[in-house]
Amino acid sequence: MIYISKEKNRLLLAYQPDRFNSSSWLDGKLSTYDHVTLRRTFTFTSAELVAEDTFLEEIDDVLDEIEDDMRVFVLGISEGSYYKIDRSILGIKTDLRLDKAMEISPRTFIAQRDISIFRRIDELIEEPIIVGGKDASAIPLVDFEQLLKTFPTTTEIAHYSRSRVSRILKDYFGTMSDAEGNLNHYLKRKKSFSSRPTPSLLVDFEIQKFEYIHAELISMLNYADSYTEKDWQTKILGFLLLLFPKYITVLENVHIKDFYSNPGKASDRYIDLVLVDSNGSIDIIEVKKPFKRSLLSYHKYRNNHTPRKELSGTIMQAEKYLFHLNKWGCAGEKEIYKKNKSKLPGGIEIKISNPKALVLLGRDNDFTGEQIFDFEIIRRKYANMLDIMTYDDLLRRLENIIFMMKTERL
Repeated sequence: MIYISKEKNRLLLAYQPDRFNSSSWLDGKLSTYDHVTLRRTFTFTSAELVAEDTFLEEIDDVLDEIEDDMRVFVLGISEGSYYKIDRSILGIKTDLRLDKAMEISPRTFIAQRDISIFRRIDELIEEPIIVGGKDASAIPLVDFEQLLKTFPTTTEIAHYSRSRVSRILKDYFGTMSDAEGNLNHYLKRKKSFSSRPTPSLLVDFEIQKFEYIHAELISMLNYADSYTEKDWQTKILGFLLLLFPKYITVLENVHIKDFYSNPGKASDRYIDLVLVDSNGSIDIIEVKKPFKRSLLSYHKYRNNHTPRKELSGTIMQAEKYLFHLNKWGCAGEKEIYKKNKSKLPGGIEIKISNPKALVLLGRDNDFTGEQIFDFEIIRRKYANMLDIMTYDDLLRRLENIIFMMKTERL
């Protein structure tokens, strides 16, 4: 077992073997390789090894019967209002800083199955990790605690794995979700369409279509982590084309020119997804997986909930794409059409005529009243060029469509 404690100006980590083992293996590693790794997370050298009697007395009291076999290492040192932990100990790119006021335990560093929490975070970012304190770039303690609580458990990891495998096998063995099964069951019960279907039959079919999309979207949101970004986008786009029939197709990885980033030289940019309507006019769509707390800050800045990086970065990216498309003009229309002609119906030409962007990301189901108000202000600010929609917006839209169609049918 390992224990972590604050001692004067240091953060100490103690390793204590269970009653059936000893620390001889650890001593052997240090003697042979001059380093040892504990719980696949902490890597120490002989230089960090200190006398065990420096560890806090309350820990020694618990382990006084076998304290001779304890090994104590310096995990971090005091630096201002933070403990600084050397990057080599955790195997990350920069030194870690933890607020001295926070509670620090093995749970702070290690998730189930000995997964290093900070190594996982470090894989996703290119800047120092700071937790708590007054630093402007620090992760607030409340948010970090939420991260620890939502870090996947062993059961969740197994579930996501099964879900991912099931999703792959679905393409080969015909495995269906409940929503797909319900739709097919309904279609089998329906009589064959007559040559001139009645309006009521078409309405019934439309209702079933939207109910299917609604059920499938809820299922996807419940197991969003089992999808890759690409698979998620593909599935969502299939729904959006049904919900927004003005669009007839989606172009992927569309090449555009940037004449402004490098003056005197055109740069290449690529838009992931472009929507084409029945007249050939194009719009941009940004589809992001629904990460929690990706829209607004939990804490207030001058009594306001501000956009988080996921939201502000996506908005900025979409604005730049729209800017470059408009500046490219007629030449851009011809170039995009030339490279995507085979994907378009005959007789349609691409038109860049004041394009807009649809941004789909995040959840708002846990927003407070103040967050709802602040988020609506942000959306209206960009309404002339961006339509910012959450996945809960999409669910509500589907629910309203279904309600109105059922009401009109009565």
